[in-house]
Amino acid sequence: MTQSPQHHKGDPGHRRGEPGHRKGEPDDKEFMTTLAKGLAVLGAFGRQRPTMTLSEAAEVTDLSRATARRVLRTLTQLGYVEQDGRSFSLAPQILDLGFAYLSTQSWIDRATPLMRELSERLGESCSAAILQGNDIVYVARVPARRIMSAALSVGSRLPALHTALGRIMFGYLDEAEIWRRLKSQRIEAYTPQTITDLQALFDRIRADRAQRFSIVDEELERGLRALAVPVLDRSGQAVGAINLSTHSTRTTRNEMREHFLPELNRIAEQVSSMTV
Repeated sequence: MTQSPQHHKGDPGHRRGEPGHRKGEPDDKEFMTTLAKGLAVLGAFGRQRPTMTLSEAAEVTDLSRATARRVLRTLTQLGYVEQDGRSFSLAPQILDLGFAYLSTQSWIDRATPLMRELSERLGESCSAAILQGNDIVYVARVPARRIMSAALSVGSRLPALHTALGRIMFGYLDEAEIWRRLKSQRIEAYTPQTITDLQALFDRIRADRAQRFSIVDEELERGLRALAVPVLDRSGQAVGAINLSTHSTRTTRNEMREHFLPELNRIAEQVSSMTV
C-alpha cells in the first residue's frame, strides 16, 4: 500500500486554518463560535493523537493558547476530558455522545445480528457505516479475519470515495452535491488501482447507484476487495450501507456478484423495511 488510510481516523479538527467551523458559517448570526471551538478540540483527539498538551491542542485546531486552555478546562470540568500533568485525553464520558447517536439509529441494532450470521456463514468480514462529509464512519463491524493493515472498529473513519461503503452512499446524493464534495478534497492515490480522476470517480459513483451496489477492488489497500449495498429509509434515501470485504486472492469480483450480492441484498432489504 502506498499510504495508510489511518490519517482519516480521527478528527474534524485536524486541519490548519479551520478554527472549529466551516467557511461561511460565522455569517449565521446564531452560529456559536465558542461551541464550535470546543467541538474542534474534541475532534482533534483520535487514534493517532490520543493525548495532547495545551500547546499541541492549540496548534492542531489553529486556536490561540488562551482559547485552547479555556476550552480544555471547560471540557475537563464537564467530564469529557481528563488531565494528567501537562497532557489531556478523552474521558469515558465522551462515549455518552456517541451512544446517544447510535441509540437513535435503530437499523444498526437490527442489522448487527444479521451481519454476524452472514459473516460466520461466509467466513468474511461484514461492516455497516454511515456517510459523514467525505468519510465513512463504521457503526457496526463483524471482523472474520484481519485483511487490512489498519485495525478497524466502530468509530473508525476511512475516505468514502475509495471504499465500496462510501461510493454507494455517495450515489444517493444529488449530482451537484457529489461534485461539490469531489472538488472539496484532495484525491490521493493509495494504490496503483486508486481512481483519482474526478470525472471517472463521478461516473463510477453514478454507475454504482444505477446497479445499486458497489465493488471497490484494491483501491484503498492492496489485496482488499469489498462489496457494499445501501440501507434505505422509506423515502428511498441511503441512511447507511453494509458491506462484505475479503482478500482478493480468496474471492473474485464475479464470485462477489454471484454469491455475496444476493446475501447482502437480503440483509439490506430486511433492515430497510424496518427503517422509519
